[in-house]
Amino acid sequence: MNSAVIGFPRVGTLRELKFASEKYFRGEIDSEELEEVASKLRATHWKNQKDAGIDFISSNDFSFYDGMLDTAVLLNVIPKKYKELNLDELDTYFSMARGYQKDGNDVSALAMKKWFNTNYHYMVPEIYDDTEIKLTGKKVFKEFQEAEKQGIKTKPVLIGPFTFLKLARCYGEKNAKDFSDDIIKAYIEIVRKLKELGATWIQFDEPSLVTDLDDNDWQLFKKLYLEILGNKYGIKILLQTYFGDIRDYYDEIISLDFDGIGLDFIEGKENINLIKKYGFPSDKVLFAGLINGKNIWKANYERVFSKLEELKEYSSNIVLSTSCSLLHVPYTLEHETDLKPVVKKYFAFAIEKLQELKEISVLIETDDYKVEKEFAENRALYSKTAGENSGEISKIDRLNKDDFIRLPKRSERQKLQKKVLNLPMFPTTTIGSFPQTTEVKKNRTSFRNGEIGKEQYDRKVYELIERCIRKQEEIGIDVLVHGEYERNDMVEFFGENLDGYVFTKKAWVQSYGTRCVKPPIIFSDVKRIKPITVEYSKYAQSLTDKPVKGMLTGPVTILNWSFPREDISLEKMAYQIAIAIREEVLDLEKAGIKIIQIDEAALKEKLPIRKSDWYSEYLDFAIKAFRLCHSGVKPETQIHTHMCYSEFNEIIKDIDNMDADVISFEASRSKLTILDALKANNFETEVGPGVYDIHSPRVPFVREIVEAIEQMLEKIDKDKLWINPDCGLKTRGIPETEASLINLVEATKIIRSRY
Repeated sequence: MNSAVIGFPRVGTLRELKFASEKYFRGEIDSEELEEVASKLRATHWKNQKDAGIDFISSNDFSFYDGMLDTAVLLNVIPKKYKELNLDELDTYFSMARGYQKDGNDVSALAMKKWFNTNYHYMVPEIYDDTEIKLTGKKVFKEFQEAEKQGIKTKPVLIGPFTFLKLARCYGEKNAKDFSDDIIKAYIEIVRKLKELGATWIQFDEPSLVTDLDDNDWQLFKKLYLEILGNKYGIKILLQTYFGDIRDYYDEIISLDFDGIGLDFIEGKENINLIKKYGFPSDKVLFAGLINGKNIWKANYERVFSKLEELKEYSSNIVLSTSCSLLHVPYTLEHETDLKPVVKKYFAFAIEKLQELKEISVLIETDDYKVEKEFAENRALYSKTAGENSGEISKIDRLNKDDFIRLPKRSERQKLQKKVLNLPMFPTTTIGSFPQTTEVKKNRTSFRNGEIGKEQYDRKVYELIERCIRKQEEIGIDVLVHGEYERNDMVEFFGENLDGYVFTKKAWVQSYGTRCVKPPIIFSDVKRIKPITVEYSKYAQSLTDKPVKGMLTGPVTILNWSFPREDISLEKMAYQIAIAIREEVLDLEKAGIKIIQIDEAALKEKLPIRKSDWYSEYLDFAIKAFRLCHSGVKPETQIHTHMCYSEFNEIIKDIDNMDADVISFEASRSKLTILDALKANNFETEVGPGVYDIHSPRVPFVREIVEAIEQMLEKIDKDKLWINPDCGLKTRGIPETEASLINLVEATKIIRSRY
């Protein structure tokens, strides 16, 4: 059986792309040196797949920053404000990703959003009425030829025209449909050129097909592909979907002239039923996504073979594939030398998943795969679960409805909190973290390597906390934070202090651009062993009369930014983590912390893509898990939360139902679009929409912050508005952070003088 990989991790086994890109941004290397690093990475990615015997290897899945951004540049969807900077091609590209503030120019970056139900973020293309969509880029062709020189025939991968138009934002009178003729011409030209270069297959990624579609969507999709498929020039086109099923218009989709259709059988629960109901065309290749591209557990061969045998009844031409791009898992287990063999044997990262594809594709062709060594070893691995703790399960069983309800009601609590905290109008605060400088990282590394002890490590952390408190007082922030200098990551830090987690050394996954995260792994039942943040928060509060927020990560975010178990439900894992965070919340309150922030940055991340599944499969338990964390605190204790980089408009009532006292949102990159939803739904929670974008290195001017606040006050009651950046500051440098916060405070003073 042939095998395929939808896409491969870009950053390299040890984040080589991240470090090279950051050197380029600092001017330490030039574009040729950056491209040399990228070329070596691509060569390694292709060779790894070839050596594993993968038959369909992707090209153009590599990116310096993001695939949607690459597609925008390929299609000339570059707003004038970036073109007018008169930069070279690469720097224009990076200005769209990061913004540009230099040589008298000040241009903000494109908006950034979550990529469907993952922790990856994509850049949102901007299409204006005068945008001329046409083929101008060359990357897809260059990389195909680059692979060919290495003796590797690849299938070039592109974001499909339907998904591109669905995810782009149109500004002006025109909508996506108005650009369909131009994008059709561009894609036909891409097909023609790739055919001339010798390509035999092209993969068009259309994950938007797994979302809720209406007839207008279907008409657009059909128009795009009837013309593109009518001009294939003899090349084969693979329609690739992932992250769900294509229950809308499945029968019409399979009737179109695609040569292959890729379906996800991990998250696409209905795909097998759709095939049983409507069949699968004999003239098409079924690319069966049966190797999980989003989780790190080894494939259960028995389940995979069972599904393959089932699919063979409906298709005689099957290619074994990953369920989605392997971009969403770490590169390799090779560097995880600290993992115990009893744990490590359960895992498969990207490189190891290539081996799984190879083994399964060979075994399925044997006379009796069940007697083969590889199958027997895998079955033995899954003959028992990694482990459950009956005590933790019983805690969940004992929960009742009162454990999820905080009294008195929020309106009464807010009056009491205003009196107790005595904050000024438009309180200023930050989201939590402060820059993770070389000094901070060196202290952590020295401790991890055993070069210093816990006492010396904490001494430095306390020194950094005091500096952070004094700087915030000097700037004039109203509600302070301790800076989070003891934390490597907002999820990994908590995982390290909870029983049931496993940690890696080099298992980095790209979140956006050069930002990589190292998600912890939930290996068994989760419980709190000891206080986690209490002493650091208590010390910070002792330094000042101003309130200092206790900073915690919420249970849903800890779950969603971890690699979860596959042997118990997400709901059970969420409640286990929530009980642990609840214990920490109550200890912070006992220590005198009056404001506690429980971040749920990733609340929307595991939200089912289809609305019909939102409550039954996710929101019902996700909201309850958050409420469980804070339902036991006193009325005067103020509970904050934070959310970022997702569109929350459709679940804004559910967010209000989390019953927090204050929430801060990412809002600056999404151009404050959330304000309309807050007003329309009579949002009760006090709110701090971010007034500037921290993911761009530019410093916002006072006037633009003032304008943002004034815009907020058109939709938010003045007694409910907080002023803050839109996310934590750990990725920024100290000079730009301090300059930005000084401007934030100055802008707030101007607004206070007006009100």
